[in-house]
Amino acid sequence: MNDPREQNRRIWDERARRREAHARPVSEKDFANARGLLDECRWLPEKLAGLRVLCLAAGGGWHGPLFASLGADVTVADISEEMLELDRKVCAARNLSLKTVQASMDDLSMVGADCFEIVIQPVSTCYVPDVAKVYNEIARVTAAGGLYISQHKQPTSLQGSALPGPAGYTLVQAYHQKGSLPPEIGGLQHREAGALEFIHTWEALLGGMCRAGFVIEDLVEPRHADPGAAPGSFAHRSSYLPPYVTIKARRGTEQRKACLSLAW
Repeated sequence: MNDPREQNRRIWDERARRREAHARPVSEKDFANARGLLDECRWLPEKLAGLRVLCLAAGGGWHGPLFASLGADVTVADISEEMLELDRKVCAARNLSLKTVQASMDDLSMVGADCFEIVIQPVSTCYVPDVAKVYNEIARVTAAGGLYISQHKQPTSLQGSALPGPAGYTLVQAYHQKGSLPPEIGGLQHREAGALEFIHTWEALLGGMCRAGFVIEDLVEPRHADPGAAPGSFAHRSSYLPPYVTIKARRGTEQRKACLSLAW
């Protein structure tokens, strides 16, 4: 099997260069609604100014610049240098400040412990084989009582066929999948072509989060369904196979060591 880190880094570098989905920087008009875009669930603190925010696996010129525009002390960590460059360009154009660090989500060893009061992670855990390593790293860098908001592809979405057949969308991959998923042919709106992706069970996604020291406070399933959309489209498929979940969790409040210096 190809190395997932190197393969996915290369794919996301290419997607950033081509400005493909999830690699398109925030537009000028979006800054006027930064709070609404970042906090659809209304889970974020009322005041973000001065709070230390980690946007994990979140390069692409979107989350980081929007949080920075609201006064947060932002660090963006991403495996793709090209995705991070989009953040730097957007912030430079608006005279905003943020830090960037190139790192895989399952190895944040260059970041000190207890450094962040908020960790934001868009859909990305599907790109690593062991989600427990991701959670342990996030728990280490999150301050006691810190907020962790994350999104994850639902297992059934990754199990399901890309296109409907006579019986509709069917499960074509095992739930307990060994290794990365095989390449998808056609209907790639629910996956990223060329990237190595892994199915994580609900036990791994939810139980693993709890075992890492987080308390889950809420969970929502964003609605993207449109049964009248073209078969095979993201909206049509989402009517039958919900694509992802958004989870609100909080780091346990036990005392941990003081924040170390960020080493980058």
